Amino acid sequence: MAIAGSTERREGPIRLGMVGGGKDAFIGAVHRIAARLDGEFALVAGALSSTPEKALESGRALGLAENRIYGSFRDMAAREARRKDGIEAVAIVTPNHMHYPVARAFLKRGIHVVCDKPLTSTLADARKLAALAQQSDALFILTHNYTGYPMVRQARAMIANGDLGTIRVVQAQYAQDWLTEPVEATGSKQAAWRTDPAQSGAGGAIGDIGTHAFNLIGFVTGLETEELAAELHRFVPGRRVDDNAHIMLRFSGGARGMLWASQVAPGNENGLTLRVYGDKGGLEWQQEEPNRLWFTPFGEPKRLITRNGAGAGAAATRVSRIPPGHPEGYLEGFANIYAEAARAIRARRAGAPLPAEIVFPTVEDGLEGMRFIDACVRSSARNGSFVKL
Repeated sequence: MAIAGSTERREGPIRLGMVGGGKDAFIGAVHRIAARLDGEFALVAGALSSTPEKALESGRALGLAENRIYGSFRDMAAREARRKDGIEAVAIVTPNHMHYPVARAFLKRGIHVVCDKPLTSTLADARKLAALAQQSDALFILTHNYTGYPMVRQARAMIANGDLGTIRVVQAQYAQDWLTEPVEATGSKQAAWRTDPAQSGAGGAIGDIGTHAFNLIGFVTGLETEELAAELHRFVPGRRVDDNAHIMLRFSGGARGMLWASQVAPGNENGLTLRVYGDKGGLEWQQEEPNRLWFTPFGEPKRLITRNGAGAGAAATRVSRIPPGHPEGYLEGFANIYAEAARAIRARRAGAPLPAEIVFPTVEDGLEGMRFIDACVRSSARNGSFVKL
């Protein structure tokens, strides 16, 4: 996790480019909303599609200048790096297999990267990208957006403060139902690339949503996963990647965990849940009720902590925007990652140090996520035996 400190804002928003996220794309629009929510970024350039005609159409629809709508990311990286008013950061919102080559093109030119998860489609590419990011002067921000939720930050702070004591058991689940039927065969763009191992990588549900649950465990608890045992399954006939996963986790220090990721669980929309139990108490958080965190000290009644309400600390209130009782969730969590990134970019631009206030997922978190996917695939191929990350 990279950490940065807040700095005074320079004139004008940070100039942002985008690769991917054109017409009919889902996550690109989410990134654009998140980037502009606090006025920290302005989208000024884009290579929005692998098809030049579609890229031009998408760029025009977003109001980009004609000479800053690019038919390829390589052309965009080269030309923007030469401009005095060129982009300072790029958002990468392509299918997974394109994350590495796109990030490489911009990092080599000193342009900060904000990349959607997972880091890449293969562990080999993840290792190369991590090495490149460490050598670059540019920042690398990975958008595990759930780390931006205020009550996730609250849970992290409480565990770090020792409120749960020594962590013993962690349970995470991420359940959806949208792939219960073979929608990839119906022309659904979102389903098609996510179920194509050439684009998504070896992981299906574990790559798409399992990595979120895995990242959340590490972010909130600080535990390091040493070994895991996984059973990956494809319930839908003809599907080429897993759509359901059951995973046992062994953490350094002796704690144990369970992770369930499924996209074939009817009745579940976006059921990301985290439960953490220590020798002094337990915590539970559900993404579909994001402003509530349940805390139970051992032997005492369960307590409800709400965003900006009684019991919420500075870690939560710092990343809250609106008054208590008003829903704040997915888009605002995403925007918190962009806001943290903006402050880090401004600090880097000013030559200022990056102290302890701001937190965002880094390339190292992405590499750990790819190790997780790789270990799950290896374990499942060995009939669910434990393997090291």
